[in-house]
Amino acid sequence: MAMKLPRVHVAADFIVGGDLVLPEGPAHHLSRVLRLGEGDRLRLFDGDGHEAAAVLVAIGRKRVVARIEAVEAGRGESPLAVHLGQAISKGDRMDYAIQKAVELGVAAITPLYTEQGDVRLKGEREAKKLAHWQAVAASACEQCGRATLPPVHPARRLSDWLTERHEPLRLVLHPATPGSLEGFELPPSVALLIGPEGGLSDAEVEAARASGFVALSLGPRILRTETAPVVALSLLQYRFGDL
Repeated sequence: MAMKLPRVHVAADFIVGGDLVLPEGPAHHLSRVLRLGEGDRLRLFDGDGHEAAAVLVAIGRKRVVARIEAVEAGRGESPLAVHLGQAISKGDRMDYAIQKAVELGVAAITPLYTEQGDVRLKGEREAKKLAHWQAVAASACEQCGRATLPPVHPARRLSDWLTERHEPLRLVLHPATPGSLEGFELPPSVALLIGPEGGLSDAEVEAARASGFVALSLGPRILRTETAPVVALSLLQYRFGDL
């Protein structure tokens, strides 16, 4: 059985016949972990919707070079554009939420500071965390076959994010409400708001409603903050997208 070709994100222009020096992280993974050699094949994607067939032409201690053999439009993008506003949670939970959202076709993610969220980031720590989340999204794209890298925007206050929302369908997850996806027409884009482990405050839910958000319940059980986007995005993709 043929081995599945490794996929690597490289933010570069793909030119057939051109050579690309691979970024340090992927280069190390390909040469040291997967132990690929010259002549081995791989797939590259640029994050803007282009996919390339490539072959390794040089592997050194400091440089790994791939030659582009063919370029094509990427696949795997959902027809439904969902912008996820995800309250920041600690550690692996946020990574999980971002990873699964990307796998489920999310178009953009904004980490949110909320009243009852227990994570506050500033300065260099905030910049490092954002770079980490963007790397999680890129890794998820490599795994799931997407060639378009959904942006993970800098963290915002919930109130600021709400004022910027213009999606025709805006949903806020809120337990114990009768809201469901039945009755909505197919929207071109959706804003989805998910609160922290302690939930959104009553004032935040009211602010979301005032910004045109409709409450959505995901059944009788309270879901963890990292489980909620998986369920909500699955339902949205099943109802309006490509699942």
